[in-house]
Amino acid sequence: MTHPLDNHPILRMNGAGNEILVLDLRGEDYILSAQEARAIGTQPGLHYDQLMVLHDPLSLKDDAFMRIYNLDGSQSAACGNGTRCVAFVLAREGKTHLHLETEAGKIQTYQRTDTIFTVDMGPPRLLWHEIPLAFATDTLNVKLIPEIQDAPAYFSAVSMGNPHAVFFVEDIKSIDLEKLGPLIEHHSLFPERVNVSFAQIINLNEIRLRVWERGTGATKACGSAACATLVAAVRSNRSGHEAHVNLPGGDLQIKWKQDNNVEMTGPVEFEFETRLNKNFLGTI
Repeated sequence: MTHPLDNHPILRMNGAGNEILVLDLRGEDYILSAQEARAIGTQPGLHYDQLMVLHDPLSLKDDAFMRIYNLDGSQSAACGNGTRCVAFVLAREGKTHLHLETEAGKIQTYQRTDTIFTVDMGPPRLLWHEIPLAFATDTLNVKLIPEIQDAPAYFSAVSMGNPHAVFFVEDIKSIDLEKLGPLIEHHSLFPERVNVSFAQIINLNEIRLRVWERGTGATKACGSAACATLVAAVRSNRSGHEAHVNLPGGDLQIKWKQDNNVEMTGPVEFEFETRLNKNFLGTI
């Protein structure tokens, strides 16, 4: 039996090192399943941190609706680096200013140069039930209960459309991300799991960051985590309202604007275009 996506084109890209796939399903009445999203990530050259799937917009005022899949097939409502990759793809159609829809709301993007794009991620969500956490608390300084051995005792919780726990540490090189990341992601405090960030403040305008992404694992970059980290740093008087965030895959410029929206600017790299292989899609 022929699968609807047999031989369908898919783009491999990266945003500051974040491994991104873009699958354009505009004009097609098809929604990718979690099983199909997982299968795509198993193919040679198509391992990803996020899979950005484009659909027709729900509103005539918008350019596309995005569904965002993690490597385990779960969905996320936000991905800043992936959104910049989508902006790059649609810029080839002459669209330099986009209005995009996601499950978390509407996002705008702006093309700065051929490879630099800005995403307005909207306002951070700072109430415990918006993130969400398992109980009511001040989200600026949350105690990790029950404790996890070798994990910092306190974190700041922020949602950028997806949940983030930001731990400020003296030296991120001392953190065992592969050990602590999955333990914190699945901690009972987080009913929808959580993205885990370890942040080291270099100065008021520079932050070093390592991220364990919910549903994916350790990544070279995470745009929404960079945004959440700046918000947490500003709230705790560790940073100014604009800073460079240094991630293993590259740098992002993050700004928490006066209108309360968080803006992220960074690079996009196109790697290659290929086609989905019927040998695995046809067996699903």
